[in-house]
Amino acid sequence: MTTISRGVGLAAIAAIAFGVTTPLVAWAGAWVGPFATAALLYAGAAGSSVLLRVARGSGGKLVRGDVPRLVGVAIAGAAIAPALLAWGLQRTGATSGALLLNLEAVFTVALARLVFREPVGGRVGVALAAVSAGGAALVLGAATTGDWRVPGVLAIAGATLAWSIDNTLTRPLAERDPLAVVGAKGGIGAALSLAAAAIAGEHAPPLRPALVLLACGATGYGLSLRLYLTAQRRIGAARTGSVFALAPFVGAAVAIAFGDRALDWLTGLAAALFGLGVYLHVSEHHEHEHGHEAVEHDHPHRHDDGHHDHAHDPSVAGEHSHAHRHGALVHRHEHAPDLHHDHH
Repeated sequence: MTTISRGVGLAAIAAIAFGVTTPLVAWAGAWVGPFATAALLYAGAAGSSVLLRVARGSGGKLVRGDVPRLVGVAIAGAAIAPALLAWGLQRTGATSGALLLNLEAVFTVALARLVFREPVGGRVGVALAAVSAGGAALVLGAATTGDWRVPGVLAIAGATLAWSIDNTLTRPLAERDPLAVVGAKGGIGAALSLAAAAIAGEHAPPLRPALVLLACGATGYGLSLRLYLTAQRRIGAARTGSVFALAPFVGAAVAIAFGDRALDWLTGLAAALFGLGVYLHVSEHHEHEHGHEAVEHDHPHRHDDGHHDHAHDPSVAGEHSHAHRHGALVHRHEHAPDLHHDHH
């Protein structure tokens, strides 16, 4: 598999893990306040970072300089976004709410281009347009059923904007240990949301919905974030965000399967457009001669990636992380706009 196809695969699995939780959050949130919902989701995410240590991924350690960024990520992505999502889902329904999450991909690509100047290109632009058009087709179908409430729509749109800000802030953390990032983000976000729930006077949630939200947090917000970070490491913020647009379709499919909405021709059109978008991503190929300046840093790497040929005693196979130095290098190979290939 190429670097791009690996990143696309990881982003797609992350999207599926997140997408299947949206209808469950809509159901459980009916008995739980929005801030308490956010607290439970990210408490589950923080807990998953402990359980997943058995399959620890490589990455550098978090440092003091990461703290402001982690706080920003927690506020935007683990406090504001899930609270808005929970509140909005109660006013739009599971299917419509899931479909509106398509906006996150659009916002993420726009911010990645604006902040990091990630090249998008015609192919990725067409892929994003296809996915967005598929989402628009499904939202149109939901709108014709009358399953709309403007405040709920605006709340979920606000949640997608907050998560896109989270995605943008997270990009420089992609080289860190993903489980450490998940644990820090989940812990800070849960604490902030719990404090907000207490201030808002929200009641303690019933046991069953609380357990459902904790499980959703562990899989759709913890495991999913770990995979998302690893995908960002390989293909950058814009492409990861665009592939993650699979999540709304997964959520809508689950909601439809549970009878939230009937199938129609617009659903078939959306599926075809989404399939086109995924194909364009997976089959993307970007290769040209480029240069790297001499640098000393600590980040996850492999010895078969064309950049790292230093020796270990004993030898090391697979992805690992440690401080190492690169000399200046000019070469040609396939790559994506990750942290080490940000040329324009």
